[in-house]
Amino acid sequence: MRKLRVKTARETVESRLSRLEFTVLISMFMAVVALAIDMMLPALGPMRSHFGLAPDSNALAPIVTFFLLGLAFGQPIWGPLSDAIGRKRVLYIGLALYIASSVGAAFAPSLEMLFLLRFIGGVGAAGPRVVAYGIVRDVYEGQTMAKVMSYIMAVFIAVPVLAPALGALVLAFGSWQLIFWVIAAFGVGVILWSRRLPETLPAEMRIPLDARQLLQAVSAVTRNRLTMGLTFAQTAVFGFFASYLASSQLIIDDIFGLDAWFPIIFGGSAAVIGLGMLLNARLLNTFPLRTLLRWTLIGYTASTFTFAAIAWATGGTPPFWLFLAGLAPILLSHALMIPNLNAAAMIPMGRSAGTAAAVIGTISTLGGAVVGAAIDAAYDGTIIPFATAGALGCAIAFGFYLWADSAWEAET
Repeated sequence: MRKLRVKTARETVESRLSRLEFTVLISMFMAVVALAIDMMLPALGPMRSHFGLAPDSNALAPIVTFFLLGLAFGQPIWGPLSDAIGRKRVLYIGLALYIASSVGAAFAPSLEMLFLLRFIGGVGAAGPRVVAYGIVRDVYEGQTMAKVMSYIMAVFIAVPVLAPALGALVLAFGSWQLIFWVIAAFGVGVILWSRRLPETLPAEMRIPLDARQLLQAVSAVTRNRLTMGLTFAQTAVFGFFASYLASSQLIIDDIFGLDAWFPIIFGGSAAVIGLGMLLNARLLNTFPLRTLLRWTLIGYTASTFTFAAIAWATGGTPPFWLFLAGLAPILLSHALMIPNLNAAAMIPMGRSAGTAAAVIGTISTLGGAVVGAAIDAAYDGTIIPFATAGALGCAIAFGFYLWADSAWEAET
């Protein structure tokens, strides 16, 4: 009797969606995070006025930090759950929470309540983020996964490019509260579109929510030297980037007096990241993942130390053109590095992709949010704390990479 062949996750997905639609759709899962952060950056000024804060106050920086903390704490919940009940159920539950918290934030009566709702929104956004990585790992692996993730991140980066300008446009017609309604509407749109995506984790491949099996899955992740070394490297890098997201508006306004130009400046920076993601996908056609990761980290180290030198040489207030010239290579290197760090860390994690994505995401996001908040708190009216922390974080990341790389061949 002829045995029926079961379709692979890749065949199942490609029978329903083109590679382009799959890439853009998964990008939108990731984009719920970027939209919730970047769209409101132009609104920080009106929000300071609404809550009675000084124009140069950094008290609103936690609006990003609390969201990132929620993102970190949500991933250990959604990752194992997605391995147990499937990717799409977790996607819908997380997006529902994201939408509800966004609507609630529009009615927040106090700054404390707004921060709480942002935390809840981050927990909800963690669902589609974990699911995005889990689905890509279900369908692809290794070098191919890195290429696909680069294309996904390149499309996804269009959101932070456009989000500040969209936020400014919303402010031209309404209040900052309207921005949260737009964020909620985006979540609804992602739910509707995602109905075209088939489930990529078949029932026979799921890991039941059994404490022993869950601990075994988490242990398999945390005991893997390659995975954890690259995760810690990513954490050190993300701390600097989290600070950039939270403090960029204040730096542009307070140091350079260019607040009116912020959406264009921030969008241009995001465009550099997007170009880097596209370049990374092309480079992976030529160079092995391991080789590209090594050289990207070398470039990132050179960029961050150069930026720190610029900061100290100018007393922390360089000319704006020099600030951009120092920052652009860092953002480009960041774009070349993050998809590869993620893809390489996920290589040994086949069956428990959701749990692995959760562990990796929780450590990197939580650690990065804490480090980013510390950098924000050190702001002194110059870029010296920001730039110095970037160089220090890069040195730490490079050390963790070398530790992980020594186990590359044994773990892959």
